[in-house]
Amino acid sequence: MDDGPAWFAPKRRGFGSGLPIAWQGWALLIAYILAVLALGPVAERSLPAYLSAFTGLTALFMLICAKTTPGGWRNRK
Repeated sequence: MDDGPAWFAPKRRGFGSGLPIAWQGWALLIAYILAVLALGPVAERSLPAYLSAFTGLTALFMLICAKTTPGGWRNRK
């Protein structure tokens, strides 16, 4: 079922991804953090624009994390 590379480890408990396990995962995490920080000036000018951009970036980040976590996202008890 896993077609792509594993960038993030599955969490041992709970839902979602754990820490990155490949350089691509670390690069994605750093790029996401830098992109959110770069949105700071937008927040000063327009809160709705900031929230829209933040939501889009976060959704894209979460989608990539889910696709590159072995076994996908599921609740692990």
